Amino acid sequence: MNGAPHVLIVDDEANVRKVLGTLLEQSGYVTTRADSAEAALDVVRAKDPDLVLTDLKMPGMDGLGLLRRLREDFPEIPVVILTAHGTVENAVEAMKCGAFDFLTKPFEKDRVVEIVAKAAGQAERGRREFQGPPAANVEHGILGNSETIRSLRALIARVAPGPSTVLITGETGTGKELVAEAIHRGSPRARGPIIKVNCGALPDNLVEAELFGHARGAFTGADRDKPGRFELADGGTLFLDEIGELPGASQVKLLRVLQDGVIDRVGATAARRVDVRLVAATNRDLKAEVAAGRFREDLLYRLNVVEIHLRPLRDHADDLPILLEFFLDKQSRRLRRPRPTVSADAITALAALRWPGNVREFENAVERAVLLAEGEVLGPRDFGLEADDGAVAPAADLKGAAKAAASEAERRMIRAALELTAGNITRAAERLGLSRRGLQLKMKELGLRA
Repeated sequence: MNGAPHVLIVDDEANVRKVLGTLLEQSGYVTTRADSAEAALDVVRAKDPDLVLTDLKMPGMDGLGLLRRLREDFPEIPVVILTAHGTVENAVEAMKCGAFDFLTKPFEKDRVVEIVAKAAGQAERGRREFQGPPAANVEHGILGNSETIRSLRALIARVAPGPSTVLITGETGTGKELVAEAIHRGSPRARGPIIKVNCGALPDNLVEAELFGHARGAFTGADRDKPGRFELADGGTLFLDEIGELPGASQVKLLRVLQDGVIDRVGATAARRVDVRLVAATNRDLKAEVAAGRFREDLLYRLNVVEIHLRPLRDHADDLPILLEFFLDKQSRRLRRPRPTVSADAITALAALRWPGNVREFENAVERAVLLAEGEVLGPRDFGLEADDGAVAPAADLKGAAKAAASEAERRMIRAALELTAGNITRAAERLGLSRRGLQLKMKELGLRA
């Protein structure tokens, strides 16, 4: 996430929008405000905020309806629900539908900043890993015809129907969350919720309260009982991403849940039984973490009943053309651009890259090419892969060539947009399909002034 996180505030009450906007801006966030769910969807398409803070009860489409639309079209954006005290049950239901968290009105300022900070951390990590919704009409929603992907789909088909805990490993950007969702959809728990938690986005002092819940008065700011993620996932699946970042004390409690199926809310006197299937993911070597004393060996054994290791994109590069077609369709719709085709030279050049950021990095490259395309056919230059003499850069130099060429193309387009709008940043951003903040950050990165 570059620069200050951008929060979209959605509430039909002007005073609430003003109070929240002022509070978050004083805390270092950039805010945009919308008075309805319909207006919020327009803002999301135009400005791509990092997270959404929305009221639950609004005229027209309510907050739950907005949540469903965002989960369908922009699932990488965390959503925090605002609700009155009397509708906490509805807010909990919203969390089961995919909301990140909820706040009750009247809200405490510190609590607002705390939850927004957690959601911003989730957004930053989520955008690195997110690959978009599963592909339609494809087994388990996972694209590819390579032996690597066929084996992956076959393994998911065998693992999903059972109750066993699954550990998904692999580099960042390989699609661990996508596999977790496929396991859930293929299981008898598919009608239940899938609750996702990014362990790396949780402050150490709040991990236990987030996972296991807390009783009223358990700590400062705990003004009500609140279920944890395990309770929300009861009857469904709990996905713990970046499990390697879980603090030691929380590892002990997690081990007990896996052994006994019971949880203890922080500050509560009675244990609660839960029926949850756990799927965990990490890009770390947990055996090395155990050797270093940072991860419990007994917990690793409990988690690693079935391991699904995701291979990096460079190991199944023959799937790249299929992924390319899928992302061209997706990004053309999302950016409202004509759907281009790609030349054979460009496909060859793309296939030569190692893609250290894996599928996520590849999708970013396609998005940038669609956004900046000047013709109907994308060539190597549109992906920043062509040298000044017109020759495709050799594979060893592609990464540097890509960065330099992409930067120069961006400079040309930004200068042209600024000239056409007499230096008006907002209007230039609209022409480029960027948010005002996004354009300002890009100009700073490229050393440009209005």
